[in-house]
Order: sequence, then structure tokens, then C-alpha cells
Amino acid sequence: MKKLQPPGWAEPRGYANGVMARGTLIFVGGQIGWNADQKFETDDFIAQTRQALLNIVAVLKAGGAGPEHMARMTWYVVDRVEYVERLKELGVVYREVMGKNFPAMTCVEVAALVEERAKIEIEVTAVLPD
Repeated sequence: MKKLQPPGWAEPRGYANGVMARGTLIFVGGQIGWNADQKFETDDFIAQTRQALLNIVAVLKAGGAGPEHMARMTWYVVDRVEYVERLKELGVVYREVMGKNFPAMTCVEVAALVEERAKIEIEVTAVLPD
């Protein structure tokens, strides 16, 4: 996988501007902050994010991949202000679960998610090299 960084652009922090990869594609459907039994253990944003990231790692592992194979992440949050205010905590949890693997990312605030208690939903596209 190769990160794409246009000449003269400021270096992104915590994400990549672009990624180029070749191999088997793995599409991880939106993961939320509930456990394997589809039960929420908390309503805390950071704790739900950690669980959603752990869920992503589990799905990637089922496909023979890991966080290092992520090419793209899309984050859907119900509260942009909370997301921004808690970025430092979020960064700690992200690195704890995903390491220093920073794919191309998008984050969007949405009015609501399908699961009423969900505060975040994250989907991933990964590429397992040939």
C-alpha cells in the first residue's frame, strides 16, 4: 500500500490524503459500538468508538487482514462537537486498537444512526496484498 501525498501539501495528522493499493478488497460494513452479541455496554462516545474499532479488527481478521491493510475509513458521528472536543482521547483509543495505521478517512456528522443508542458508525475498505 502506498500513501499519496501531493507535493507541497501539509502533512496530514491521523489520516492519509490518499492510498494506492493492489490486491483482494475487503469491505467492512458499518460497525457501531456494540459487542458481538449486538448489545451496548455503554453510551460513552469514546468507549463506543473503541468497541466499533475492535469490531472492525475482528471482521478484518476474519478475512485474513489487519489494521495495516486499511485503505479507507468513513466515520459517521451523531455529534460533531463531541467528536472534535474529544479528539485527544479518540486518538489514544485509535492508536491502542489500530496502531499507527492511518488510511484515507472521511468523517461526517449525521442526524441519527439506525441503532438509537449508537453514537458512531465506521466502515472500512481494506486491501489484502496479492
